[in-house]
Amino acid sequence: MTRCAVYGTGSWGTAFAMVLADAGCEVTMWGRRAALVDAVNTGRTNPDYLPGIELPASVRATTDPAEAADGAQFTVLAVPSQTLRGNLAEWAPLLPADTVLVSLMKGVELGTAKRMSEVIEEVAKVSADQVAVLTGPNLAREIAARQPAAAVVACRDESVAKRLQAACHTPYFRPYTNTDVVGCELGGAVKNVIALAVGIADGMGLGDNAKASLITRGLAETTRLGLAMGADAHTFAGLAGMGDLVATCSSPLSRNHTFGTNLGRGMTLAETIAVTKQTAEGVKSCESVLDLARRHDVDMPITETVVDIVHEGKPPLVALKELMSRSAKPERH
Repeated sequence: MTRCAVYGTGSWGTAFAMVLADAGCEVTMWGRRAALVDAVNTGRTNPDYLPGIELPASVRATTDPAEAADGAQFTVLAVPSQTLRGNLAEWAPLLPADTVLVSLMKGVELGTAKRMSEVIEEVAKVSADQVAVLTGPNLAREIAARQPAAAVVACRDESVAKRLQAACHTPYFRPYTNTDVVGCELGGAVKNVIALAVGIADGMGLGDNAKASLITRGLAETTRLGLAMGADAHTFAGLAGMGDLVATCSSPLSRNHTFGTNLGRGMTLAETIAVTKQTAEGVKSCESVLDLARRHDVDMPITETVVDIVHEGKPPLVALKELMSRSAKPERH
């Protein structure tokens, strides 16, 4: 039986632990809080993040990171992006030397502008062939309810991607493989930023034309950045690009869309953070994505507008007028 460790007991980490278990794996989750770990082990549920969902018997939890790591063929990292470096520095010495490290995170590190796979390689001191990324339109609550979904498993080593694909393939969860790690990670990170923009527009009552325009031009921004960084343009037309973007920009289950909607309705950043129970990755990653774009001399006006609203305090209506008054251009990526 394939052994998997999942570090993180949030909604997506828990949902993916269920997928692995349903695919026939033995899964040990690591969680920081003893009460939540006990709820997983004795109540077969995660009441804080997925209330009402019964966990498979082959999922257990522990507060001991070494116990979770023991014998793990796949080590799944499902913590907020900006906490990865510190957490992984603690866990890395405990991990089996040949374990495949799998990133569920969709962000770019502040300060370094590094993708999550790059942080993993650096901190865990492993090669890119030992790091995989899982991404796509995967809203955790729907996955936990075993509703049909597809995803992308990306690794530079295609054989590793295929191994992970087999480990998480279930009747309701269909993973595809890809070797374009850069493109898959950028699609997952930037879509959170675009979802904030779409949420702000929805909160302002700007209509479906505005939403469609933001999604489409947001995809163009993502593709421009990806091509500048060596990604495959086809990736952004797939599940890691358009698929994830549509789900995150359209669903009320999307944390980033909901966060943006509250801002668009006039809530302050502090008020919005106060009512947000889970991490909206785009709130911090919008700054690091813009940093990444500037390092590669790529124009990303929607991303820049989100940073202005979220972190510079620019009123959404003012930001909208500035965005709409940009010089006219031909439509190309």
